[in-house]
Amino acid sequence: MKKSSSFLLLCAIIILTSCGQGNNKEEAKNQSPDKKIGVLLVNHGSVAKSWRQMLLDVEEDVKETILSNPKISKVTTAFMEYTEPSIATQMKEFDKEGFDEVIVVPIFLTVSSHYSHDIPVILGISSDPKAKEYLNGKEKIEVYKAKARVSVTPPLDYSTLLKKNVERRVKALSENPENEGVLLVAYGDAQYNQQWEEMVDSIGKYLKIKSGHDSIAYAWCGHLVSYSTEPTIKGIEKLMQLEDRVIVVPILVANDPYFQNDIIQKAVDAVEGEVAYKQDAILPDSNLNKWVIDITNKTVESL
Repeated sequence: MKKSSSFLLLCAIIILTSCGQGNNKEEAKNQSPDKKIGVLLVNHGSVAKSWRQMLLDVEEDVKETILSNPKISKVTTAFMEYTEPSIATQMKEFDKEGFDEVIVVPIFLTVSSHYSHDIPVILGISSDPKAKEYLNGKEKIEVYKAKARVSVTPPLDYSTLLKKNVERRVKALSENPENEGVLLVAYGDAQYNQQWEEMVDSIGKYLKIKSGHDSIAYAWCGHLVSYSTEPTIKGIEKLMQLEDRVIVVPILVANDPYFQNDIIQKAVDAVEGEVAYKQDAILPDSNLNKWVIDITNKTVESL
């Protein structure tokens, strides 16, 4: 891979500490079995209430199980942008309540500008001055360096979760795989385009084996393409040249009417031919909830 250092981040839990090299007394405190540990589920955020509720539902579904771990005292959610509670707001609460460790679980598809740069800067564990100025100035996102030690877990494509999720949704719309093509529509990321292409490519290869669809393509729908319907339209038309029917599946974390309806649905409606599309998302997914629980418990044991 061209960006091997980025890829390696997916292979293990990323321990990013907001504390410098402390003295022996501070190190002993971090190793204390009595340290207070909290969990912060972080997502991108959206102006759509329905989108936000799907992420709050994840917290509701996993909280009791996570808190059954005697080492964990609190589980809560933060939105990276657009709405409260923000990451800074929740981290201030952790500090106020005297937490020693906070495990941050980003519910993001794969490595991206948000995952690799923005979230570490917002948490105060990356000191990129340009990124901080951009977040504070243009995006109006508060940066806060907590007193607690912060650990950040891998994104969702660290596991087989996304592949199995998309397989289930494709099969629900499929009638005859031999005569169907599948278009995967994802947000995309200019800086990490290679990683995003690898993500959708791995999902496509998985589908060819599991669902029996040979013709699979992908399209971006986010900032990278100026939120245009054109990539989705062209993707459907390309598959229509090969197959009688096309299945369109959003590779998006939650359901936002702007993406699922205003972009993807409009693209589907603009194309002639038989297209199967449901305005759904990766959530809700019990396997995602289980992944959140598992990655949290594994991270606790590594502290």
